[in-house]
Amino acid sequence: MKVTTYEGVVENGRVELPPGASLPEKAKVYVVVPEVVEIEAPRVAHVYSPRLANPADAVHFKMKVTKEGTDAGL
Repeated sequence: MKVTTYEGVVENGRVELPPGASLPEKAKVYVVVPEVVEIEAPRVAHVYSPRLANPADAVHFKMKVTKEGTDAGL
């Protein structure tokens, strides 16, 4: 089966094909409609914090604080 693809738009309830698109009478056609979104909300990126698979492993990431002198030795 040979397949030709045209992109058209719906105007007044009818599918309008681009100029030059010619189909024979009684041609079998398929209309694929992508998801229609009435009002497109702005896309927002979500950055999630990583989670440990085993919360008990958090002990391995404990911060060690050390106090250093005020003289940098310069």
